[in-house]
Amino acid sequence: MNELVVNIENVSKYYGAFESRVKVLKNVDFSVKESDYVAIMGPSGSGKSTLMNIIGCLDKPTSGYYSCLGKDVTKMTEEELSDFRLNNIGFVFQNFNLLPTESALENVALPLVYAGVSKKVREEKAIQMLDLVGLKDRLFFKPSQLSGGQKQRVAIARALINDPNIILADEPTGALDQNSGKQIMHLFKELNHNGKTIVMITHDINVAKNAKRILYIVDGKISEKL
Repeated sequence: MNELVVNIENVSKYYGAFESRVKVLKNVDFSVKESDYVAIMGPSGSGKSTLMNIIGCLDKPTSGYYSCLGKDVTKMTEEELSDFRLNNIGFVFQNFNLLPTESALENVALPLVYAGVSKKVREEKAIQMLDLVGLKDRLFFKPSQLSGGQKQRVAIARALINDPNIILADEPTGALDQNSGKQIMHLFKELNHNGKTIVMITHDINVAKNAKRILYIVDGKISEKL
């Protein structure tokens, strides 16, 4: 039986205080099993980015319970959260978040710098990851020398370098043309087929259909149907 990777129970998130308080997430229940591939859809302002930040241990819920890989995230200190993210979660963003002055190789190796891994091992692993995403011939290219699809492949290689238990993708095709978007979705399907757990936020139903399961978030509440 597949283990629970993400387990969110009765989670709410508020911003502000007193009269100005805004409830962004409302008693959300949500779980993801190992090797699952879940798409979360919702309009702008629905709470999907807030939910993603909580799943990714970038933010904590105001109330409710969240465990990731069996660990109670709500009780972790900031330092513990940082270590947990580094070792267990790979992030893929719409705008790639690559360092413009660094090569593809250096961008991919960056998480291993924070993990204290030696330069030789960092470079070996970064080359392996770039090979995995089909960019072994672009090791020393800067982001400005790469297409949008290639930049996103570099970002995915960076997300994979620590062999994370979960990949969180926030609008991963949002900045790409249709053909590049299809290639990235094909790569995600391959990663999932090889056992990676993926949670993806998207507003595009055609992108969401690549996942095994689609959830909808509207006005801070999550459901299996619109």
